[in-house]
Amino acid sequence: MGFRESLRARLAPARDKVSDLASQHGDRIGQGLDKAARAVDERTNGKYSERIDAGRGKAKDAIDRMSQQDGDGGGTPGA
Repeated sequence: MGFRESLRARLAPARDKVSDLASQHGDRIGQGLDKAARAVDERTNGKYSERIDAGRGKAKDAIDRMSQQDGDGGGTPGA
C-alpha cells in the first residue's frame, strides 16, 4: 500500500464524520459563513466584497459536496 492509499485509509473516519456533520448542519454552517462574510466585509469597508463573496460561495459549494458524499457511500473526492 502506497503512501497516498495509507493516508486515505487513515483519514476515512474523519471524512465520514465531516460528511455526516455537513449533511446534518449544512444550513447552520451556511448561516455562519454568511455572518462571517458580512462581518469581514464591514470591517474592510467593502474593499474586498467580490473576493469575500467568491470565497463564501466556494465554501458553501464544498459543504454541499461533503453532504452529498455522505449519501453516495463515501465516494472519492474530486482531484
